Amino acid sequence: MIVILLPAYNEEESLPHLMPKIQNVFAEKDNDYKVIVCDDGSTDRTLELLNEYQKTMDIEIIVHKINRGLGETSRDLFEKAANITKPNDIIIRLDCDDTHEPEFIPVLIKKIEEGFDVVIASRFEPGGGQKGVSSYRAFISRAANIFMKFFFPIPGLKEYSCGFRAYRASVIQSAITFYGNEFIQLKGLGFTCTLEKLVKLKILGARFGEVPFMLRYDQKVSDSKMVGSITTLGYLMMLLLHYWPWGGWRQAYKKRYKQFNQGH
Repeated sequence: MIVILLPAYNEEESLPHLMPKIQNVFAEKDNDYKVIVCDDGSTDRTLELLNEYQKTMDIEIIVHKINRGLGETSRDLFEKAANITKPNDIIIRLDCDDTHEPEFIPVLIKKIEEGFDVVIASRFEPGGGQKGVSSYRAFISRAANIFMKFFFPIPGLKEYSCGFRAYRASVIQSAITFYGNEFIQLKGLGFTCTLEKLVKLKILGARFGEVPFMLRYDQKVSDSKMVGSITTLGYLMMLLLHYWPWGGWRQAYKKRYKQFNQGH
């Protein structure tokens, strides 16, 4: 089974573009699929539209009565997916604002089937790119990826900040079993959770891969949810937590994980 995770906040304009594309992708494949959406306190018609799509798609809706941010939304989505999947199922998370084209889902699935645990849709792989992104935003994005690649190196990865990814269900199940509520620890710091998941999964020995992908920012019709200053603060907090002189994530979690494996 393929489980699609969608964090949604005020996406009434985007959903009519995105949801039919997801339907079309799976109309051409034999895989069973399920969509899990977390409506994160939307104040528009997002929830109303999702209820309509439930009539024609297998959709489960998690509702936050108030906006809690991407960190808590991601936590709830991944915990739900871990509970309903089998180890060899595939979990795919993409943005709800129509900038992540579902047409890339089949190549993400294929890469997971080659033996990878986490596969990232990458703008920086040959054949990838981005449309509709301003020069300033492109520079900030490239600089952020250089920062992350330097301080949190993962062999083979060029793309750290894109949330369009496929995960083998077993690696998410293992991470949530091991980390518990600390799998996404920096919940209140914007888009930091997108990087934090990679770092936490690397500590557990996950195998990473990438596929080329075109970010379609020119198709974005909803407002951006990212607050750059908060996310930057989150990255700096991760740097401190990961490299703390008296252990940090690198040593503390690895030591705990070794003991965890011995106990199992």
